[in-house]
Amino acid sequence: MDLIEKLATTAAFLADTFGTCPRLALVLGSGLGAFADNLADAQALPYADIPNFLTGSVQGHQGRLVVGKVNGERVVCMQGRLHLYEGIPIADVVFPVRALARWGVKAVVLTNAAGGISAKLAVGNLMLITDHINMLGQNPLTGPNVDGLGPRFPALDDAYDTALGAVVQEVARNQSLPLRAGVYAAMAGPSYETPAEIRMLQVLGADAVGMSTVPAVIALRHMGVRVVGISCITNVAAGLSEVSPDHADVIETGARVAEGFRNLLAGAVPELIEQLGHSERKETSS
Repeated sequence: MDLIEKLATTAAFLADTFGTCPRLALVLGSGLGAFADNLADAQALPYADIPNFLTGSVQGHQGRLVVGKVNGERVVCMQGRLHLYEGIPIADVVFPVRALARWGVKAVVLTNAAGGISAKLAVGNLMLITDHINMLGQNPLTGPNVDGLGPRFPALDDAYDTALGAVVQEVARNQSLPLRAGVYAAMAGPSYETPAEIRMLQVLGADAVGMSTVPAVIALRHMGVRVVGISCITNVAAGLSEVSPDHADVIETGARVAEGFRNLLAGAVPELIEQLGHSERKETSS
């Protein structure tokens, strides 16, 4: 079965299970999955029960797809994601978000836990991702292009949607919630970065570093899906403090800032969906 057939099979299953596809999806990273536990009228399904989905093995990633409502607006949430460091091929890592796009999702909010590099970022801060640096050594578009999904050479100058990002920033301002903006660097992991690697990333212009998100962004933009990225700064990057990075701290910090993060997403969801509707109406009338 080729990729188009696999995506069609999975999208049909999601449609049969959940009905009409929500416009907006949210991918919830390490320690941030609790947001989906508070959806109204929720339907949840383990990844293991979804055709062609793989299950991950990382603490803090529950491995469920949840469809429900936030402030009356219907969304689909991924509680956890797959990572390259789990030994999973990159095509399988991005398959879930590709399947959501094939089902009909128009935009995806990708969240992650990240190490703070910039001095402007403190543990517990949220950062709107404005751009990224791919240090993974892999790209999900490597190999023959699947023309039915997108172009051979997609542009990434608009990888992170400016209009949707502005919506999130406005919601944060209205909530008096500090939301920094910066560049996210993706490293392969699973070992944390060395102090020398962090110094390299500082020179390259990275504000935060993590082990995810970038493959999904590339795959989604390839398919024309709009993207918002938000990092939760769960630790200070190696060499920038006397404390070594630890995954338990990542989970603990995610839980500690969950309320502010949940409030931001809950406030942003209706506004993001309204923005998507406005864009669709504008495209239809033009």
